[in-house]
Amino acid sequence: MDKKNIKKVVLAYSGGLDTSIIIPWLKENYNNCEVIAVSGDVGQGTELDGLEEKALKTGASKLYIEDLTDEFVNDFIIPTVKAGALYEEYMLGTSFARPLIAKRLVEIAKAEGADAICHGCTGKGNDQVRFELAIKAFAPDMAIIAPWREWTIKSREEEIAYAEAHNVPLKITRETNYSKDKNLWHLSHEGLDLEDPGNEPQYEKEGFLEMGVSPLQAPDTPTYVTLEFEKGVPVALDGEKMSAKEIILKLNEIGGANGIGLLDIVENRLVGMKCRGVYETPGGAILYKALKVLETLCLDKYAAHKKQELAITFADLVYNGQWYTPLRKALSAFVDVLEEKCTGTVKLKLYKGNMINAGVWSDYSLYDPEIATFDEDEVYNQADSAGFINLFGLPIKVQAKVDAKNCK
Repeated sequence: MDKKNIKKVVLAYSGGLDTSIIIPWLKENYNNCEVIAVSGDVGQGTELDGLEEKALKTGASKLYIEDLTDEFVNDFIIPTVKAGALYEEYMLGTSFARPLIAKRLVEIAKAEGADAICHGCTGKGNDQVRFELAIKAFAPDMAIIAPWREWTIKSREEEIAYAEAHNVPLKITRETNYSKDKNLWHLSHEGLDLEDPGNEPQYEKEGFLEMGVSPLQAPDTPTYVTLEFEKGVPVALDGEKMSAKEIILKLNEIGGANGIGLLDIVENRLVGMKCRGVYETPGGAILYKALKVLETLCLDKYAAHKKQELAITFADLVYNGQWYTPLRKALSAFVDVLEEKCTGTVKLKLYKGNMINAGVWSDYSLYDPEIATFDEDEVYNQADSAGFINLFGLPIKVQAKVDAKNCK
């Protein structure tokens, strides 16, 4: 990439530390190029407040704030939940937001006639891959600028110093400098004391958790929630019809208040290293749990087991930024077929970080109490099991006879 040819750059802009200093850095290092900032609204809430003023003040020519929340929920979150995809227990909150934002970046870059797209992801993280694979999917020849792979800045402390030297306003200090990512699905925390896996997360410290409370601070009485699903998609909460987005936002409130959805893991990053993160996903944890409970009624044994097996592959694809691939699309089609009969109602009891089954009902239930009962029944002949065992165990029996003969 010849820097002289870069006249206009579209920047993935969050207003956080990295992207705030990238605007003046781009202008200093790319011939005073025009910088168009783009913020994809995936439910960051107040983090978007004041972004336009800040972006323009630090050198951007304009700021797009794109409401992507409905697309985020319907086309990314729900398909992933239906797939039961978890990456080492992580509910993929950052992972599936990046491809969506990147797709919108490409659309704006093309409309604006930009020469390059820039992101603020570090060379150690997963997000650089997620952004760039999505960009390649929609603009394979677009130049990509990744300052963390070019500049001499080596740490977040040096970033803060650069910001101060260039009069870039920041909401953080050196003491509160957790690396965070927030959207309507989750909030992640990395860095500072969390870099030592021996340190317990400060769940009870005021201001650490933002989407809920520690289980220790949750109410002493349980909260019940009832979720209705149609073909694996949540359609109602506590008897009230809502969109999937509305359900997630409401479950975030309910789950957060009950200490639900906290996860502290050392995960295996795509780039080869291990990284410790603390995640808040209150509504998501409830959705995953409720759908799994419903599936115990509605999926047959082999379908359930194969879905569980392929959920690992699905999660790997999402985590690794391979959303826009034929395999991910094929797996989603597979899941859609399996979930056709996953319609019903699930009731959960939430209590101090725990989710306890409190009932499940479905017209498509494969559970037949008359067959499963330990009491007397008229539909199951227990004598039939003898022939089944003889046939099912035939390979084991033959192998044992062969082994015994050869031993002699």
